[in-house]
Amino acid sequence: MELFEAIKKRRTIRSYQVKPVENEKLEKIFEAANQAPSAGDNQGYEIIMVEDPLLLGQLWKSIHFQTFSKPAQLALVFCANDKRSDPKFGERGKTLYCVQDATIAAAYAQLAATALGLVTGWLGSFNEDEMRKVIGAPAYIRPVAVLSLGYSAEDPALTTRRSISDLVHRDKF
Repeated sequence: MELFEAIKKRRTIRSYQVKPVENEKLEKIFEAANQAPSAGDNQGYEIIMVEDPLLLGQLWKSIHFQTFSKPAQLALVFCANDKRSDPKFGERGKTLYCVQDATIAAAYAQLAATALGLVTGWLGSFNEDEMRKVIGAPAYIRPVAVLSLGYSAEDPALTTRRSISDLVHRDKF
């Protein structure tokens, strides 16, 4: 699938088929995430793939305001790792750049999944401490985004978007 087609086709999915994701597709998704740009090329993020049903149940419970009619059998948790931030970036690197790195990697993974015929749901409202416990991460690892991943059991309609003229400001706000 061509990039611009994947961008237009991507939807947030909340109902998944009971069907495993092939390892070849997962590898391609991880390769795409690994190619994402990052501050100082430090790749200040980690990806935790959760597929154990017990852990997935705990993970879904830690996410606020999200309901699934049929939850995915797989989730990717993108975490900021401030220890990978270059010391020359100082506090900004530890508090922002690694978070941006994780977010960009998640976006690349999301588009790669779409291009491979998979679907995702971006989940960002969760209790960080609960999420950290579920994935067994140390205190310096900050969960940033979760992608539910699999095959869709629904076909949601396109959502309306802002017009480009409303969105883009030239030179000044």
